[in-house]
This record gives sequence, structure tokens and C-alpha cells, in this order.
Amino acid sequence: MSTPDKTPPSHFIRQIITKDVSEGKNGGQVATRFPPEPNGFLHIGHAKSICLNFGLASEYDGTCNLRFDDTNPEKESDEYISAIKSDVEWLGFEWAGDIRYASSYFDKLHGYAVQLIEKGLAYVESLTADEMREYRGTLTEPGKNSPYRDRSIDENLDLFARMKAGEFDQGSMVLRAKIDMSSGNINMRDPVIYRILKVEHHQTGSDWCIYPMYDFTHCISDAIEGITHSVCTLEFEAHRPLYDWVLDALETPSHPQQIEFARLNLNYTITSKRKLKQLVDENVVSGWDDPRMPTIAGLRRRGYTSSSIRNFCEMIGVTKSDGTVDMGMLEFSIRDDLDKNAPRAMCVLQPLKVVIENYPADARETLSVSAHPKNEAMGVREIHFTKELYIDQNDFAEVPPPKFKRLIEGGEVRLRGSYVIKCNEVLKDADGNVIELRCSYDENTLGKKPEGRKVKGVVHWVSAETAVDAEVRMYDRLFTSENPDGDKEVSFLDVVNPESLVVLQGCKAEPGLAKAQPEKPYQFEREGYFVLDGKDASSDMLVFNRTVTLRDSWAKISG
Repeated sequence: MSTPDKTPPSHFIRQIITKDVSEGKNGGQVATRFPPEPNGFLHIGHAKSICLNFGLASEYDGTCNLRFDDTNPEKESDEYISAIKSDVEWLGFEWAGDIRYASSYFDKLHGYAVQLIEKGLAYVESLTADEMREYRGTLTEPGKNSPYRDRSIDENLDLFARMKAGEFDQGSMVLRAKIDMSSGNINMRDPVIYRILKVEHHQTGSDWCIYPMYDFTHCISDAIEGITHSVCTLEFEAHRPLYDWVLDALETPSHPQQIEFARLNLNYTITSKRKLKQLVDENVVSGWDDPRMPTIAGLRRRGYTSSSIRNFCEMIGVTKSDGTVDMGMLEFSIRDDLDKNAPRAMCVLQPLKVVIENYPADARETLSVSAHPKNEAMGVREIHFTKELYIDQNDFAEVPPPKFKRLIEGGEVRLRGSYVIKCNEVLKDADGNVIELRCSYDENTLGKKPEGRKVKGVVHWVSAETAVDAEVRMYDRLFTSENPDGDKEVSFLDVVNPESLVVLQGCKAEPGLAKAQPEKPYQFEREGYFVLDGKDASSDMLVFNRTVTLRDSWAKISG
């Protein structure tokens, strides 16, 4: 029997790197990096970048650095740094050496800025922000030179030193690269490379009151670290001329190659960090790790596995064309994983009491059922059959709809892994609600078909005596719109799905689930895939999160 081909599918970045390695470029070495800004939690789009950068380094026996591009202390925090580190490790990747910080290079970056001034390629700007915007021009009209553009090198060096010393107010001056105010690429119209920001930095404290801009910092940090292939998303394509200009203008240790690929856009999802933060700040969700969030932490808490996310990222591929991936592909990936690896269990979400009238009150049978129908290696689990049971309210109907194959008065159904029971009587409360079923069981139907009749329906159940109480959180897509941010007349907050979280209390679970652990998934038979919540569950309260339904219910709704 032939072994399956595990070679990753080729894409244009692999082709570029393969050619570079074969030609001995960069000494045949490959060095990549993943450079998040620590201003929020990572989301599913970052997962694609993580898998790509770390994956390429691994394939070519190279290295991948984790570097925090921490040049904006107003929005950054140690909380985000810790979360990002945890996400990368959980996805299964290991960075080369110590964690890097752009802030570790602040001295070198400042030196490079001085070098630009000395070359006559940078100047201190005193225009206001509004005036700079006016001078910048538009996409169809060139900009015009600032009246401060021709300051002497000595004056610029003096002003920049005084900016660093804290002599000037925040916003009063910036340092700009001197490139071309008539360039067709607006990013090349004398971009700002340093600004005054009198804010404490989470790594450097109060050492600095001027901070470099991202476009200046990023390329130099890549060069300092010896990165060979600086892989980033497509929105940075227009920034590549600036990336190259800075490195060409300076005497840096190396000149990495920037390569852009299309970012991951997922329908029914928002991946703007600013808008995700708004969801958190306005309490639309419970936090960055809310299981409805597209953050890696949220997906993890919801029960997504690292392997399912890695497989999803490989499945969607790497291209130069922007597009939107259907959420169904991500859900397919986790279903495929969990169908193979999640043990089965029974949990009744909306309990309806069943009394087996012909079963002894003091009896209790222990039944062994398969932990996974397709994987004998998972063994068996024990459940209990007793006089009083619970089935789900949806598995009984007084007036059954067409093709209803569950329990009705006078009808029979099989309890999963157990006996066939018959409903003899229906008890109701004063309002006419069904509260209890009186049934009988056929003792000759354990593991075999009843004689002389055919029973089609099978329902899940638990023993009332040994069941454990649980809260079950039914999570669904956070937005009702495929493109929550697509209508500029409507706020994305207006299309939040009111059914994205439904909390069910008083659920009844089979006793083995009392030993459930966070991140260990289960298939609740006939209900979906679930995981113990790693944050809110306790020894006193089992809380399960629905990861995904057994089938794609959204396809039916939208189809």
C-alpha cells in the first residue's frame, strides 16, 4: 500500500524560497519572523500568518523569530504580549532563541534616523497634522514640499536631539524621510518616521519620549535580525518601496526581501483589532477570549483544536488575490478533527422526566457503551439504567410532525445503547405543559431488536439517579450578516446575532462527564461537539461550550 503524499501544496512563496535556496541566495538560509503589534489578542487571520511564517522556516530548516513591533505604547500592554506568546505556543510553534522586541532596537533605530539626517535624507517637520495632510496631496494630485523641508543638516540634527531630550510638546514636531512629494505612491511622500510621544513604554519605561513609526522600524528590525524573507499581508504591498528605500539609504547588516500574500477574510466575521476591542469594551462579548470571538484564545476556549486551525490554514492556501473564505470551511476543519478524535457522551439539554413503571425502584444496571463507534482503542464508558430517566423534550411530541421518529404516546423508541421503551401515559402541569412520561421497557431488547415489530427511532438519555448537572452554552456565529462591515450605512454592532449565545441551565449529563477537562472535546450524541469551559467551570458547576453543530445548519438557513 502506498503512503500518502504529505508534501505541502506548492504556492508562489514556496516557489520563491525554493529558488532562492537552490541558487544559494542568503547562503541558502531561510529566516522568517512573525511580528505582531501587542495591541490586542491575535485572531484567525494571524493564525494564517503564524502557520505560514513558522511553517516555511521549518520546511527549509530555517528559523522564525517572534518579534513584538512595540512602537505604539499608548495601545500596547503586557497582557497582550502574554496572550500572543500563549497563542503561538498553543498552535504548536517554537520561535528561534529569545523573544524579540522592536523596543530593544530603539538605540539602533535612533542611530539610523540620525544617519538619514546626516545624509540629507530626513528633516524635522514643524507643520501641524492638518497642514501636513493638506500638503500631502491626494491620489490624483501630487503633494507639495513643506517649508521646513530644506532645513540644514545641522539644524535638523539639533532639533531631533532636542525632540529626544523632551524639549518639545507632543505633536509639535515629527521627523520625516525626504523622498518625493510628487510620488504616485502616497507612502513615499516624505513619510513620518519619528514622532514625539510622552508615554510610558511597557518595556523601556520612561527612557524615550520619541518613538519610531512602524514602516521605519519594521524593515530595520528585519535587517538587524538577518531575516531573509519578510512575509506580510497584501495591504503592505504599497509600503514595499518605502521598506526598500529605507534599507537602501542606510548601512544595515542585510536587506531582506518583502513578499506579500492575501490576508484571510472570513465571512460572518470581523478581524479588525480596533473593532474587536470595541466589542470587548462595549460588553457585546465577555472578553477577548469570548468563544464567539474570532481570536485564537476565543476559538481555543470554544473547543477548536490547534491541529484543526493549522489544517484550515493549509487548506485555504496562499495566494496574491484577495477573497473571502466561507466560515463553513473552518467549521468543516474542526468537525473533521473532532469526528475522529472526540469521544462520545450523552447530555440531555432540555430534560423531560421518564419513569419506567415496570422497572424495580431499587435496581440499577451498569451498561458499557462504546466511547467512539469508529475507534475501538478509545474503549468503553459506563452508563446507568434506572427507574427514572431523562430524555430531551424535543424527543417527545404529543402531535408529531411528519416523519417524526421519536417518542409519542403509545409509541416506542430505543434508548441509545440500552432498551426499547414505550410511552404509556403523559403527565402535565396545570398549564398543560408535559412534565413527565410514564413508560415501560422491554427487557428483551438490550443489544437486540424487539421481536415482531420494528422500532426506528433512537434517542439519547441519562439516568436521573446518576446524572450530573451542567450548564451548556450554545454558541453560534456572532453576526447575522455575511459581511458585517460591508454596509457603511449600518454599524457592525447592528448585525450582532442575538442568538449567538443561548445559555441552557439544568442540563443533565452522563456521570463520566464530571471528570471532563478543558480542551478535551466530546461529541454530545445527536447535539454537537462540546468542551468544558476552561474559565467558568468549577468543581461545583460543569459548564460546557458548544464548539460546532454536527452538521452545517447555516447552509440550510442561507441556501
